[in-house]
Amino acid sequence: MAEQTALVGGRLIDGFGHQPIANSVILVKDGIIQDVGTVDTLPVPKGYKIVSTEGMDVLPGLWENHAHLMLNGHSDYVHWDKAYINRLSDEIMPASAVQLLLAGITSARDLGAPLEDTISVKKRIEDSSIPGPNLYVSGPFLQHQAYPGTERFRWGIDGVRDAKRKVDKLADAGMDIIKLIDQDKMALEEAQAIVDQAHKRGLKVVAHSHRPNEIRRGLEIGVDNFEHTGLTTSPEYPEDIITMLKERTATGRVAGGPLFWTPTVEGLWNYPTTVANPEKLDSQCWKRGLKADTIADIKGSLENVGQLDYMQLTPLRKPTLKRKIGQLKDAGVVFLVGTDSGIPAKFHCQSTWNEMAVWVDEMNISAMDTIRAATYWPAVMMGVHDKTGTVSAGKAADIIAVHGDVLRYINLLQRVDFVMKGGVVYKSDGQPVEANLN
Repeated sequence: MAEQTALVGGRLIDGFGHQPIANSVILVKDGIIQDVGTVDTLPVPKGYKIVSTEGMDVLPGLWENHAHLMLNGHSDYVHWDKAYINRLSDEIMPASAVQLLLAGITSARDLGAPLEDTISVKKRIEDSSIPGPNLYVSGPFLQHQAYPGTERFRWGIDGVRDAKRKVDKLADAGMDIIKLIDQDKMALEEAQAIVDQAHKRGLKVVAHSHRPNEIRRGLEIGVDNFEHTGLTTSPEYPEDIITMLKERTATGRVAGGPLFWTPTVEGLWNYPTTVANPEKLDSQCWKRGLKADTIADIKGSLENVGQLDYMQLTPLRKPTLKRKIGQLKDAGVVFLVGTDSGIPAKFHCQSTWNEMAVWVDEMNISAMDTIRAATYWPAVMMGVHDKTGTVSAGKAADIIAVHGDVLRYINLLQRVDFVMKGGVVYKSDGQPVEANLN
């Protein structure tokens, strides 16, 4: 239950990107941040419970911008989709949600799941029936043609009228995002109708960027956010695409805001390390909320993690990532932290901090910019920056804290010590607060 709480003493990295605030004081009442100051400037009023954050860095709750709550790291999609399609809303997705929350993820974009399960899980989180991050959801993918056996969470498009109808169905059901893939395989009129109708209904559009023509078409029709680094083993993006990106980023607000890109590089970059040292697959954190047979099934599927068909091109893709990230950065896109969390060998409790660490340690992106890509910018992209994304007065009290200096050692985020969402503490002193999780 939310109460009046004062977080006192830690260094606050508030999400705005400026100098951190030493010896901070954050006053929280009824789930909302009332005031932010320092121990010298902001006395704690009577009636507030004081929680010491001395020796800690305090940050806005993190966003995971590309999660798949219907997946839990199993290596065989065909098997998983058949065996667990009727266990999504009662077991799989709630387990993913609580794992994300305890990892410091207070907001997540769930990009692809059956509509009825998505509605159920989002509603139960909102009414506090189950714990989880604030969810911004797409429901089913929209694509040229659904793959056989995936029709419950992938919807094919047949003409402009059908495209608009399916966007409306998702909007009417309360979805926040349209997930568009294979837009280069659609007729231009179909793809354009999806984006136009989504924007008319107030929905953001995210689109795959695996193929050059997916990017070209996505820019042509005006998507808001590209997902993945893409282009498989090609060493770089073609020159014409970079020119198009620069033209789009040059228009800024005129084009409806920045062009956002969620590169999801961690799984590719770290896969050889996982093969060399698969101990992280034995972590207990990914088992929370899952039934014994589910855990055994996932674990069994990952016994030979170096032999997964899904990953065979990954070692060839890894050397291309720095160049592609550099091209995107130079083109002026705004990066968002997202991971494809839930795909083979990628668990919800581990993915986000690993992505942030790869950006800082390998991709020449500063820790502060990386933190903003996981806090401030996602809130801007989703149009909720007046409610969340920074630790500032009037925002939701979605706050995490970790012992140590995350601007020097970003991988400290692998063990978030304190998690507050909406003023409720779900993790304290590194341990789950079970009374608030049940």
